[in-house]
Amino acid sequence: MTLAGKPLICLAGPTASGKSAIAQMLAEHLPVEIINVDSATIYRGMDIGTAKPTACEQQAVRHHLLDILDPSQSYSAAQFRQDALTCASDILARGKLPLLVGGTMLYFKVLRDGIDDLPGAEPEIRAQIAQEASARGWPALHAELAKIDTITAQRLAPNDSQRIGRALEIYRASGQPMSSLIGHKVLDPVAIRLISLEPENRQALHTRIEARFDQMLALGLVDEVKRLHERGDLNPTLPSIRCVGYRQIWDYLDGRYALAQAREQGIAATRHLAKRQLTWLRSMPDRRIVNCLADNASEQVLALVRQATQAD
Repeated sequence: MTLAGKPLICLAGPTASGKSAIAQMLAEHLPVEIINVDSATIYRGMDIGTAKPTACEQQAVRHHLLDILDPSQSYSAAQFRQDALTCASDILARGKLPLLVGGTMLYFKVLRDGIDDLPGAEPEIRAQIAQEASARGWPALHAELAKIDTITAQRLAPNDSQRIGRALEIYRASGQPMSSLIGHKVLDPVAIRLISLEPENRQALHTRIEARFDQMLALGLVDEVKRLHERGDLNPTLPSIRCVGYRQIWDYLDGRYALAQAREQGIAATRHLAKRQLTWLRSMPDRRIVNCLADNASEQVLALVRQATQAD
């Protein structure tokens, strides 16, 4: 499936690889509009910890799928796919180039591979699972999952709360293990051209991650999370509060960590996220790789985007 016969141009990379800055540079040379491929910037009031494009950046180039939900709400990969394709069609109709930019690899995956025919969200079941996890811990629920869906459990870490919860939710809603439903596509794949920002030096990326987390703290991340914490209707089981950085500062506000410990935990969680992102990217042999640490990374990406659009 393509839009107007064209594959979608995607710019992906791990956190702190410079995606946003390069996307802004592309907008100075090409008639692009940016579709954000990010499961955190969709939430209103979560700006600092998500490194959301600033007001000036949003004025310079039109962004889509920012600030579309309250943090109390959930957003599925299927919803992203529908919204992203709608945005892309509208952008093309205006004579512009849709540029999908972000680091939520599941969202890129549902575009590239389509979506399996899985049950939709079941809020009551999800809430019950969250209560059980709070009482028993996620490793116990992972062990429960292993009894009913060994295949899925084997590929998940015992503390992968989001995926364990979803697998149990699917089983309880349908009576079938998630692994038996994978492969039955309800929505077809979309053609994409993926440009991947990857570091040649992993330690240098780790240094960037630490510096960026400290910058977020300096800009007021604790106060941002405190405002969410004080609302009273949010909790750590929600996808918004599970976002890297937010969960660790939330735990600090709950008294589980000192701020210095929350900082260390936040940096470690961000590095782990980057590792997962890179693992996913390396599973795509047709991606075009640009060293995000190179001095001319922006110019390389610009050349690849021009090449992709001219080829089409």
